[in-house]
Amino acid sequence: MCSELFRIPLDWLNASVFGNISVGMLLALSVGIGILKALAWGRRTGQSSEVWGYVPGLAIIAVSLLLVPRFVAAIPVRGYGVMVLLGSVLGIMMAVHRARQIGLSPDVIFSLAFGLFICGIIGARLFFVIEYWDTRFQFGDWRKTLVEALKFTEGGLVVYGSLIGATLAFLVFTLRRGLSPLAMADLIAPSLLAGLALGRIGCLLNGCCYGGESDQPWAVTFPRDSMPYMEQVAAGRMFGFSLAESPNKDSRPVVTVVDSRIASNTNLSVGTVIDQINGRSVANLEQAHQTLFEAFSAGSSLTLVDDNGKQFAIPAAIVPARSRPVHPTQIYSAVNAALLSWVLWSFYPLRRRDGEVTALMLTVYPVARFLLEIIRIDEAAVFGTGLSISQNISIIIFCSAIGLWMYLRRLPPFRAKLALAN
Repeated sequence: MCSELFRIPLDWLNASVFGNISVGMLLALSVGIGILKALAWGRRTGQSSEVWGYVPGLAIIAVSLLLVPRFVAAIPVRGYGVMVLLGSVLGIMMAVHRARQIGLSPDVIFSLAFGLFICGIIGARLFFVIEYWDTRFQFGDWRKTLVEALKFTEGGLVVYGSLIGATLAFLVFTLRRGLSPLAMADLIAPSLLAGLALGRIGCLLNGCCYGGESDQPWAVTFPRDSMPYMEQVAAGRMFGFSLAESPNKDSRPVVTVVDSRIASNTNLSVGTVIDQINGRSVANLEQAHQTLFEAFSAGSSLTLVDDNGKQFAIPAAIVPARSRPVHPTQIYSAVNAALLSWVLWSFYPLRRRDGEVTALMLTVYPVARFLLEIIRIDEAAVFGTGLSISQNISIIIFCSAIGLWMYLRRLPPFRAKLALAN
């Protein structure tokens, strides 16, 4: 894990250059002027549609140069953000190479990629914020909530949210340019999975998207400030047991795992419903997690009381330097995405109809993601289905892929000539 690589100081952006005009304001103004000149050039050359594809991202850069130095002294460069950026670059290079093979101008790919990147990041972060609103973003202070929501370089980008945001940008771009959406989707599909493969390595560096405990030789551990470590603390794993939400006892915490040492010394068993921890009533799993975390931080022992009034005395937890070993689901996901990217890249010349590469991607990836979610423990079940939100979306996408295959099979073999759309 290497969450933060280094920091870029921003003190120089607050430096006064001409009276009250700061360097950041001058840079933001320069970007704004650049946007206006680019729009004027696009109008003269008849390429306004391509130029407009860059405007939203450049506007965000200008606003960031103007406002960010007012709130932070330095920008942390994180491993997660670097890997996402490298994944984007790799995906663009692959798409440009393929575009040149079929005679499509690389400028079309660059313009499309810029919009996909911005909208994909927005969609991925928005999806994450909505999913974890109650536990991570509901502070009651809109400024603190906004700051936390904007920390996307620290992790917290959901693939399916990125897919939704990028799809909207993709449809707008292709329809405005008169390009075949299915043909363009086939062209960039391998790039999306290649970028995802590197992005998952960023998840490993960040310590997010982690799996459950594992005794396999390739299992990994994370340091104390990581999400897997904190999750194990809150669940009680550092004390030798684990709690989960009971499906039959009014959602109260129930013991799901007990280490042999704790079981033999306390008679605590799997299935025990916990009513109190250290004299505090715990009506739900969230309250139990908070109490366990406080006890661990204070180095105190535990006294558990079950729903029958029986007590279990558990000694204070030993504070390990690293978490218990867990499945490296980030690596599993990276390998899965890389292999699927290779399959899509190889299948592209063999397709008989536009859309077949995309349909293959939407068929295989949801199945792999559904299975990986069984190992991952960072997403809770939703909608009363017993499945995570990603598993529910995987089912929807898989069914949509079947519908797309049925639609494509009714069409005669045809591949649009994208080079004619320039």
